[in-house]
Amino acid sequence: MPALAEELFRYENPEGATVVDWQIPPEAVNRGYEVINEHGVVLRVVPPVLTAEERANLNSEELAERERVEQAELRRKRDMSLLLRYSSVEDIEAARDRSLRELKVRMSILNSNKRTQRQRVESHQARIAAAERAGRKPSEVDLKAIEDLKREIASTQRSIEDREAEVALINARYQSDIDRFLELQDMVELRRALESTPR
Repeated sequence: MPALAEELFRYENPEGATVVDWQIPPEAVNRGYEVINEHGVVLRVVPPVLTAEERANLNSEELAERERVEQAELRRKRDMSLLLRYSSVEDIEAARDRSLRELKVRMSILNSNKRTQRQRVESHQARIAAAERAGRKPSEVDLKAIEDLKREIASTQRSIEDREAEVALINARYQSDIDRFLELQDMVELRRALESTPR
């Protein structure tokens, strides 16, 4: 996206030399860096990550400011990732739908497993009932199998409920991405309009 493509990173490598690049290696992030435009103008400075001791020595105002800067940088990275991954809201919706389809397949398998487990319980229960009608003692094998299967059914049900909760999380996460993507598109359009306005 044009709004972010002009940004470059200026940082020091482990040898102490200044490097300007389109991306910053993960190991350099903690040392701090500058974000500059193609003309070398500093757009923002990302300070080095503080140690626990340095953080403890900051007063509440300094700490709040530091956290604001860190949050702004996290938001910027998330925005850049969003703009690099998707070119439209439809792309985000398609990614959401793929994730949901995969999840629904797993839920379908779990539901099928649960039905099979219940059928096996019913089969063991039928054998126990037949033995009791014939005046015999129920088989320990059948009783143990029913206990084990009930535990499996409970575990499968928990897995199904976890997947159902995942569906809600996926929908919420992708909706958040859509909302932010639309905001970013508006900002890009506004910037283009301002740049094309004669001065």
